[in-house]
Amino acid sequence: MKRVPFFLLLFLALQACGQKQQLGLSNGYRAKIEASLHLGVQHASEACLDEDGKARGDYEMITGKWSEYEPAWHTGQLIQGLLAAYEVTQNKKALEQAKKAGDWWVSLQFPKGHVLEGYLKAIHGASVGNLINTTTITDGTPGLFDLTDSTGDTKYAEVATAAGKWILDNLYLPEHRLSYNIVDPLTGEIWKDRSPHAQHQGHEITIQQVARPNAEGYLWKDMYLFNGEQRYKKAFLALCDGLIERQSANGFWMDFEPNDSNTGKIHARFNTWNAEALVEAYTLTKDKKYLSAAMKTAEGLASIQQENGVIFYVSYADGTVDDRSPCGSGTAFAGILWLRLMELGKPDFLENIKKALDFTLKNQFSKDHADKNLAGGYFEIRQKTKGNGQMKLIYRDIATAFGLRFLSKVYQYEFL
Repeated sequence: MKRVPFFLLLFLALQACGQKQQLGLSNGYRAKIEASLHLGVQHASEACLDEDGKARGDYEMITGKWSEYEPAWHTGQLIQGLLAAYEVTQNKKALEQAKKAGDWWVSLQFPKGHVLEGYLKAIHGASVGNLINTTTITDGTPGLFDLTDSTGDTKYAEVATAAGKWILDNLYLPEHRLSYNIVDPLTGEIWKDRSPHAQHQGHEITIQQVARPNAEGYLWKDMYLFNGEQRYKKAFLALCDGLIERQSANGFWMDFEPNDSNTGKIHARFNTWNAEALVEAYTLTKDKKYLSAAMKTAEGLASIQQENGVIFYVSYADGTVDDRSPCGSGTAFAGILWLRLMELGKPDFLENIKKALDFTLKNQFSKDHADKNLAGGYFEIRQKTKGNGQMKLIYRDIATAFGLRFLSKVYQYEFL
């Protein structure tokens, strides 16, 4: 009879006892993460959020100026990151700033009598201009439900729920399991036959170019848990079933912007949001089809992670990358997904988590950095060239939002 190796017997015994597999971090990491989180909270509070609690967006390092970019979801992500850090550090500034940001976020709600009553004036900005991008709302909402949980004030979850109800009632296409994405805040027009995105111009518009899963932020799942209405659970699971059907062989969703099936471009965060929604569907139903699909995305992310731990903002299906775009938020977000899967008994990505952790810690801007707009922030840079030949070097506030989330989750998993 063949003997079973002792280490395997030990592993099986631990699993049977319900003990989780550790990341194997030394105690030195505990102090490093604590210090990093306090510094990240300070940066998020003093640099990333303005006096009204709104996310400042993109910081142009050459000119030293901030430019607004999808503030609703940047702000929502900063709320989520600050609250995650608060759970670990009990730093009161984190909770105070999250509340201020939440108050700004709920102020976006259209009033009674408006054609978009209950929805949010969540302007995309940048190349999309003064249009509401529904994704900007959905992927900013988890922080609002977290804020209600942390403060007991239901207004944050109620405003997010009203927005999600408007999406389901007005934008959702159940036959496609997609939602129209672009809405004009002035007229209330829903864009059903055109797209503002550059990669969609010059050819016939398809349903995938005007409607998206918009599973980012798993809004309808949170709404179901908040108010118990079954239709939100049903719609959320339908979205996730659609994600499984449309998932590309590489684990991503190549038919939807900002991915691009024509060029093979893979966006650093979009796919992770979908996989995160699939994990939420699994925790809600225990149906392993959702977990299997999320694992495919996690494997795809592992394939584009570099040896030093980073994931670039733009990678390609052929294995090449745009190395001008080291993406701290994409790296940390992948780490969050890999760690969540580990919590669910899938330790396949242990080394990927540790690489992402080391990248995040090693590349945090120093507290003594000469530029106070960067001091304490988590690293993310994009290099662009304007039409006039002027260079742009951009740091994005969401690097810190995701960095705070990731490090907080690692700390809770490993040390608490």
